[in-house]
Amino acid sequence: MGFLTEVWAKAATGKETAPKPPEAVILPDAQPVQDASKSAANPDATETTGKEPKEWGYDLYPERRGETYKPRLSRILFGAEGKESIDRYKCEQNVYWCVKNGPLVKLMMGALRSSGCPMDLRRHISCEVCDPSVTGGYDPVLNQIVVCQNMAKNKSMVHGVLTHEMIHMFDYCNNDLDFRNVDHLACTEIRAANLAHCSFLSAMMQGDASPFNVKEAHQNCVKSKALASVLAVRNISHQAAVDAVERVFPKCYADLEPIGRRIRRNSTDQQKAFMEASMFGYDVY
Repeated sequence: MGFLTEVWAKAATGKETAPKPPEAVILPDAQPVQDASKSAANPDATETTGKEPKEWGYDLYPERRGETYKPRLSRILFGAEGKESIDRYKCEQNVYWCVKNGPLVKLMMGALRSSGCPMDLRRHISCEVCDPSVTGGYDPVLNQIVVCQNMAKNKSMVHGVLTHEMIHMFDYCNNDLDFRNVDHLACTEIRAANLAHCSFLSAMMQGDASPFNVKEAHQNCVKSKALASVLAVRNISHQAAVDAVERVFPKCYADLEPIGRRIRRNSTDQQKAFMEASMFGYDVY
């Protein structure tokens, strides 16, 4: 029995609960990086509530649906809400800092630029209030990265969100991915988890690592994160998501473009990856 099958078998018997969706959860279906005109809402990626079709994933991002966020009075009184303008300003400051100083963000922006998909901060990145279960996401219709200002409140978290979403952008720009295809979606989520998030420490925190499976810990962490992301944005069964992740895992896990290495915690890997980017033809500066 494979790792993911074991995870969901335990969940089905009540021994474990399904993992919460990580970052990058909008992806209602397609996930283009260049033009919003290239994608549209896909009926396969919707769920029906009564007679109203609902785009899968957008419920986590109120402002994506054209709504104005309205803080609740009870939460304002306790100081939990009511400072949205200040939070947005701080979020935008953190985004700007990451673009100027974050090694992986600078690398990804250079890789996108070299691939013919340059980013404009004012156009392609938006700080917004999101559901507390997520810290960021990618909107394929408006071609924007969403940084959740109420959840990603420090430079480190914003750096992780931007890197994750830029990997999705890079995949579409270079590989012409179709995110209506669940295998394509699973592949880019595997790559984002592989290059931007998972380490032995994060695997330990997720419960995917132990002294007895050190070698497989990173792969298990990647599978768990990718599976959770697929389930967060596609209205499909657990087994269908597991099958998609397992089908594409060997090829997508081995693809380290454009970062070139798996980043270890508390190491100089980020700086090394940035310094090596020009060797592979990426315009970083």
